[in-house]
Amino acid sequence: MEEPVGRWLLVVEDNADDERLATRTFRQTGRAEDWRVARDGEQALEMLKGPVPPTLVLLDLKLPRLSGVDVLTAIRDDPRLGATPVVILTSSDERTDLAACYALGCNAYVRKAVEFTEYTRDLKTTLDFWLTVNRLPPMD
Repeated sequence: MEEPVGRWLLVVEDNADDERLATRTFRQTGRAEDWRVARDGEQALEMLKGPVPPTLVLLDLKLPRLSGVDVLTAIRDDPRLGATPVVILTSSDERTDLAACYALGCNAYVRKAVEFTEYTRDLKTTLDFWLTVNRLPPMD
């Protein structure tokens, strides 16, 4: 896989249906960022080793090989990635997950809606905020 050159998003999602829906929703926004998918926590950490940090990470919690909480911890422990926005995008509505993710430094916690239209609306809103409205720190 080629290394991303400019702005790129990392989606960490092991569920193929959720990945397809997120990818479809992203493409509908017409955004120009490179969209990369990791299907487990270890693959996500490997992709994060590249020279260009992602513009945004959308991170599921329940992942094989390495949990989303472990990936979030590794991101926040890496000085090169520490300022990267991480949005938890999960089906979990557990208070313990919510509290743990904010304690570890996630920037937002978005529960995946079950209804298709709600899911796409919430994801589009999330992407719009983090990629358009929010001002990211300089990476240089």
